[in-house]
Amino acid sequence: MIACIGCEWRLKPVVDNGAGKSIVVERYDRIESQYLTTGDFSALQQMNTGYPMQTRMLIEDVLRIGKVNDPEINSKFLNFYQDTTLQSLIREVGEQYANMDDINRDLDASFKRLQKELPGIELPQVYAQIGSLDQSIIVGNNMLGISLDKYLGSDFQLYLRFYPASQRQLMTRTMIIPDCLGFYLLSLYPMPHNKELTQLDCDIHMGKIQWVVNKIMDKRIFNNEYVKTVERYMKAHKGVTVEQLLMNNDYTSIIRS
Repeated sequence: MIACIGCEWRLKPVVDNGAGKSIVVERYDRIESQYLTTGDFSALQQMNTGYPMQTRMLIEDVLRIGKVNDPEINSKFLNFYQDTTLQSLIREVGEQYANMDDINRDLDASFKRLQKELPGIELPQVYAQIGSLDQSIIVGNNMLGISLDKYLGSDFQLYLRFYPASQRQLMTRTMIIPDCLGFYLLSLYPMPHNKELTQLDCDIHMGKIQWVVNKIMDKRIFNNEYVKTVERYMKAHKGVTVEQLLMNNDYTSIIRS
């Protein structure tokens, strides 16, 4: 399964696929950090006016500390992050992600390759945020939020207290782009709700997503048995496009290939 379970998806109809535009990670996390470490009211204003949807999703969907229009929400938000663990996360994110030029470059190139395979898709608006070690990637309203606190490295001391080695291996800078691609694809091609699915069906569906991510990245990022099953299917059906694969919810045909 994709590493970051628990992310939430909200879908938006495709209107303009944004062909030709470049993807650059908007540094919402910097404004968030400024407010959460200094209580700077101007930073809070910038969060609410410049990034209203991102702020709503962070407060209501990621942290789940209340409604954004609650008169006391600003104090709740600030107080929530005064925990020493969360303050250490904020500092670490600031140090490790002072520069994201490599991620901007590779993320833009990866989504451009994805758009060639799926010409009808809309490119997302991407931003960085600091969560609370819960959700890694947030997808909604054609926006894709990266919680940088979940990508601080497999040897990050705080992770050793909460996550097994197998999961820490996926909590690295190099996994940001594969996770962005994977969760965005899953938002566009979710598991069908009009049929009863077995666990194997769910695993094959995730295998399809991960196989496409491997193809776009031109790397074997994911290498489990379900990805290998999809790979065998695609080798046996060379005329099948990426879009046809993602739309194929006849999991039995893939398993039997």
